[in-house]
Amino acid sequence: MEENENPCPRTGVLNIIDPAYTAHPQPAYARLLEHHRVAKSIAMHSPILSRYEDVVWALRHPEIFSSEMDMQVLLGTQRPMIPQQIDPPLQTRYRKILDLRFSRPRMQELEPAMRQHAQQLIDGFIERGECEFDADFAVPLPCRAFLTLMGLPQEELDLFVELKNGIIRPPVPPMDMMAATEWRMKTGERIYAYFEKMIDERSKAPRDDMVTYLTQVELDGRPLTRHEILDICYLFLLGGLDTVTATLGCSMAYLAANPEQRRRIAEKPELIPNAVEELLRWETPVSLIPRVLKQNVKIGDVELREGALVNLLIGAANVDPAEFADPTRVDFDRERNRHVAFGAGPHRCLGSHLARMELRAALEEWHRRIPEYEIKPGAVPQVSPGIREQLHLPLVWRVGSTRGA
Repeated sequence: MEENENPCPRTGVLNIIDPAYTAHPQPAYARLLEHHRVAKSIAMHSPILSRYEDVVWALRHPEIFSSEMDMQVLLGTQRPMIPQQIDPPLQTRYRKILDLRFSRPRMQELEPAMRQHAQQLIDGFIERGECEFDADFAVPLPCRAFLTLMGLPQEELDLFVELKNGIIRPPVPPMDMMAATEWRMKTGERIYAYFEKMIDERSKAPRDDMVTYLTQVELDGRPLTRHEILDICYLFLLGGLDTVTATLGCSMAYLAANPEQRRRIAEKPELIPNAVEELLRWETPVSLIPRVLKQNVKIGDVELREGALVNLLIGAANVDPAEFADPTRVDFDRERNRHVAFGAGPHRCLGSHLARMELRAALEEWHRRIPEYEIKPGAVPQVSPGIREQLHLPLVWRVGSTRGA
């Protein structure tokens, strides 16, 4: 059996950048879970943990599986992003002041604006009877929510999409790592410069927005430093603009390909909150979380050494039969759904309430207006490696089947 098969049952090798894997990773997850407690990534040359029990244990023990790692090459950063790349106890103190701004009640305050953004986007293409879902809806909707949250002008949406893509998917030839790194570093400088200016403006003329809050809040009795504010804003830009886009695209691709499930939520919108959770479990667009070991640890019969990079395959953990009954069945009535699409432990996603609100509002508004749709006949959706964004998802519908606002 060749090493680049995906995955190889004999060696446990997983090719996480294989397009076939990216499009439909669940069969690979199932084989890993059955055959290998510890596998190996071809792309990253590092071990992979895939079982729910192991992944959750690792996420809950940052003193062993640390988030403090150098991601400069991959993210264009000058310093660690806060609080994602900092471990407790300092990370916990940052979370305390940030959680207040991402609570469920605060996200509910943003929901009317989110629904209005969704309706405006749908108005722009509903009478065409088709759209390219990623560009027309999945990308701009979370970006508008981010701009609303941060108190930034909606007219700068294209700029923020450009900055986000410059880090996550730099426009350079595939596998040209030097060109990608150079592009990311230059984009990172632009991101820092943008928020430098924003900090100056909000310090002189405060508003009721996130950047103003960061300039005024105190950590351990002192104001945040300029670098701390920049490193928080950098994380917000990447996390707020990309992951919800990917999740929304994967969810809609599934629903378009499974008309019975689509009809269920169109006819019974009260199912949508459960559908959001189940599609997060099944699709898990952010399927892999890296960690670096702070000490030697043994997983099963495999010794992992201090300093090693370890990948936590949360996508596989979310279909582990040891945790989920009938895990390959997408069940919108699932009662016990402790998925880890948002991670677990101290580093559990800061924006999970925001993401859930965005996804629920987006699916409700879409299916209220366009209940009948499908993937355009003959079209082949394209999914990005890494974060599984549906880069090309053309949807079509009969104009007469749509509903008014």
